Amino acid sequence: MTATAEGITKNTATGSTPTTNPVLRVPPASPAAAAAYFGASLAFHADVSDVAAALAAGGDPGFVVLDSRSTASWDQGHIPGAVHLPTALITEQAERLLDKSVPVVTYCWGPGCNGATRAALALAELGFQVKEMLGGFEYWAREGFEFETWQGRERRAEDPLTAPVDAEDCGC
Repeated sequence: MTATAEGITKNTATGSTPTTNPVLRVPPASPAAAAAYFGASLAFHADVSDVAAALAAGGDPGFVVLDSRSTASWDQGHIPGAVHLPTALITEQAERLLDKSVPVVTYCWGPGCNGATRAALALAELGFQVKEMLGGFEYWAREGFEFETWQGRERRAEDPLTAPVDAEDCGC
C-alpha cells in the first residue's frame, strides 16, 4: 500500500483500484491558508487553562469573564469573579454592566452548548471585543479549577482526560 498526497491509497502489489482515505478526501489547506485560519481562531477563542492562569496571576487580567447561562445554572457553579449576564439579557444590560474598552471572555456549560457563541455574537454586535472560552464551565470544573456555588467555593479532582496528572501544565 502506498499513499499519495491526494489521500488515495493504492495497493501496489495488486494494482487494485485506488480508494480515497476519508481523512484526506478533502485535502488539507495550504500552509498559508492554515496559518490564517488557526491564527484567526486564536483571536476568537481562549482555553480554560489560559483563562485560569491569567486570573490566578493576580492583578488585572485585562479582560472580564462573562457567564451567559441562566440563574439556576449560575447558582449550580460559576467561575469566581465572573459577571453573570444571561444571553437573552445582553442587548438590554451589557452596556450598563460592562466596559467596551475591556475585552470579554464568554462561557456557557461546555463544548456541547453554543450559548457562549451566541453571547459572544451579541456582544460583538454591540461593539465589544470578545473571545469565547472553549470547554465552558464543564472543562473549568473538570480541570480542577475552583468555582463558586450558592453554598460557597468548591473544587473537583482533576479529570486525567482533560488535565495533566502531576504536572504544572499540558505543554501545549
